[in-house]
Amino acid sequence: MDTILIVDDNQAVCDALALMLELHGYKTHTCLSPEVALELVKIHDIALVIQDMNFTQDTTSGEEGKSLFYDLRCLQPQLPIVLITAWTQLDIAVELVKEGAVDYMGKPWDDAKLLNSVGNLISLHTLSRENTQLQRVDSQRMVAIKDADLCGIVFASGSMQRSVDLALQIARSDVSVLITGPNGAGKDKLADIIHANSPLKNKPFIKVNIGALPTDLLEAELFGAEAGAFTGANKTRIGRFEAADGGTLFLDEIGNLSLSGQIKLLRVLQTGEFERLGSHQTRKVNVRVLSATNAELARDIREGRFREDLFYRLNVIELELSPLNQRQDDILPLVSHFIGPDFSLNKQTQSALLAHTWPGNVRELENACKRAVILAPSKILTAVDFGLSAESLASEPALEPESTSDSMPEPKFEPEPEPIIEPLAETLRVPDSASANVNSSANVNSSTSASVSVIDKASIQAELNKHKGVIARVAKSLGLSRQALYRRMDKFGINK
Repeated sequence: MDTILIVDDNQAVCDALALMLELHGYKTHTCLSPEVALELVKIHDIALVIQDMNFTQDTTSGEEGKSLFYDLRCLQPQLPIVLITAWTQLDIAVELVKEGAVDYMGKPWDDAKLLNSVGNLISLHTLSRENTQLQRVDSQRMVAIKDADLCGIVFASGSMQRSVDLALQIARSDVSVLITGPNGAGKDKLADIIHANSPLKNKPFIKVNIGALPTDLLEAELFGAEAGAFTGANKTRIGRFEAADGGTLFLDEIGNLSLSGQIKLLRVLQTGEFERLGSHQTRKVNVRVLSATNAELARDIREGRFREDLFYRLNVIELELSPLNQRQDDILPLVSHFIGPDFSLNKQTQSALLAHTWPGNVRELENACKRAVILAPSKILTAVDFGLSAESLASEPALEPESTSDSMPEPKFEPEPEPIIEPLAETLRVPDSASANVNSSANVNSSTSASVSVIDKASIQAELNKHKGVIARVAKSLGLSRQALYRRMDKFGINK
């Protein structure tokens, strides 16, 4: 509730104004002299002052009101002040309005006009204070970022700024971090930032792509193996945990880890102890673990594909990334970074780049830029140079804008061999060319006729029956990502 201070030497005026304002939801303080008014402003959170211009009997000069106005300005320069008097001192009114008085009216006042003025001034004052606070916070944040190692990341969107801010804040601790988001979003880039700004920045930083390791070699890769532990093991080799001892280990695609591997990983996270394959000697390491996944681990836990206790060990803090098409402010800065200073874009090309859904996220954008730079006939790039002709844009089915949580891609455990339509991710970054390739929007079935906005329970059930419950095919026929389809099935209570 906003508090208004009423300053007038007439108690009846104070009471009348206080009653009117309190009936309209304001809290009031009243006083009869400038001296008391100044003390009240010092000890209370005053949102607005309504002050008389004359306080001494038979004085009509307005000098006392003028003096009070300047004293209030010294205490709180941004405090809204409404001047009100039975005597019109036009020259003083003009002077004070120029100095920042926001309204001036005579007695008797118009209730509706005064209430309207009070409401507008308090709203503006509140917005001004909030803006000042945001500017102060932003200034402090920029100072922090100025001294940080951002590992070459390029961004302009607010959502990416929040992700980077959180990564820098997380970096100072030694807790485990789970970075979530779809392929091509830059999860590994955020892991780089966390390590580069941590107390362990001068220690080993080892990266492991779990999805790229054969299941039968996973244990040897993570924990090492003695000579003769398996066919082809001709000499002792240390694992990734030993290599990262004292530093940071980044486990990418952690959702692809087998259940047996999850058990062994849980043990080393809990105790720091492990044995090499083929050895009974227990070894101990001290490693900070960062992990990343494009899978929805909460659903994998429900379906028995991921251990809940391991999830909570990995997920002390979650850093969630959004699709590139939800961070449009990042697209053009990224393009400028990828194509370099020798090339430029016209307005039509910029519009086409912003309109594209970028299902492969930053990785797809980087590849499109490389192709454009190599094949473009001139230094001014067109939409066609990026593979974004007007015809291809028009043929793309409309994808429903998903929330950050809905945009998480499906895990790679899905048995159907259908192409995955990846949702779009939130981390603006310079992508890692070593990550797995993501299919472009050409994989989206342009013949889809169902509108996402009108898909109901009956439509989903009909497609499930038609495709015998194969989720990938049902999602494709409806023009949805599989993740979005699962959401709707949960909402409508449909069991596969």
